[in-house]
Amino acid sequence: MVLQPGKKIYFASDFHLGVPDLATSQERERRLCKWLDGIKHDAQRIYLVGDIFDAWFEYKYVVPKGYVRLLGKLAELTDAGIEIEAFTGNHDLWMRGYFEDELNIPVHHEPVELEVNGKKLFIAHGDGLGPGDYKYKLLKRVLTNPACQWLYRRFHPNFGIGIASFFSKLGPKHKSDEPEQFLGEDKEWLVLFCKDTLKQRHFDYFIFGHRHLPMAYPVGEGSTYINLGDWISFNTYAVFDGHTCSLQYYGLPPVI
Repeated sequence: MVLQPGKKIYFASDFHLGVPDLATSQERERRLCKWLDGIKHDAQRIYLVGDIFDAWFEYKYVVPKGYVRLLGKLAELTDAGIEIEAFTGNHDLWMRGYFEDELNIPVHHEPVELEVNGKKLFIAHGDGLGPGDYKYKLLKRVLTNPACQWLYRRFHPNFGIGIASFFSKLGPKHKSDEPEQFLGEDKEWLVLFCKDTLKQRHFDYFIFGHRHLPMAYPVGEGSTYINLGDWISFNTYAVFDGHTCSLQYYGLPPVI
């Protein structure tokens, strides 16, 4: 991929639309739409790197209600020729066809490796990567199993989407008011994943969400791990200008 002169690639993740309540979620959604309006003049491509929604499950003819501001803005941008690609996260694993059919947005269920202007990027939500977290890895295998999803769709949408929303709110990131902290290299699974990957091949940037802690952390010679943070506490995103990838705040940076 080659960036056109003056164009950039933008990355953002972990919007978690739907929590903690309707009013707060809609305020966050409006903020996201303003951000998208602000970058559309120079965005060649935008990556939404997972957990766009706090709970999302697609039936054949039904999707969760709401989010019309963001969905309409995404449709506006793709209709204008801006490329947008999305990733599933651990809260919206069950995206199947709606974004592709309605918004012309490809959805990735696995990491993507990309070379842009000679720089190599590894992009993924980040859930299930690296050592540890074995309970979640087992749960993810169940949740992404086509047979299990087919069985779940036998539930009425009111029940199926309702129960998914209920359990999504029980996650540790929602239950704790304590800010995320860097745990050290030996306990940060995504840092360990980056370092292990670099033993086999080089990437200039690893770009992940999931961690809810914005950071640009060196993981090897000429290689940086960027975590996109979230839009609940930080309003952070990353920009690649063809040479470097940097972490930025929308509005004033928060007090960390």
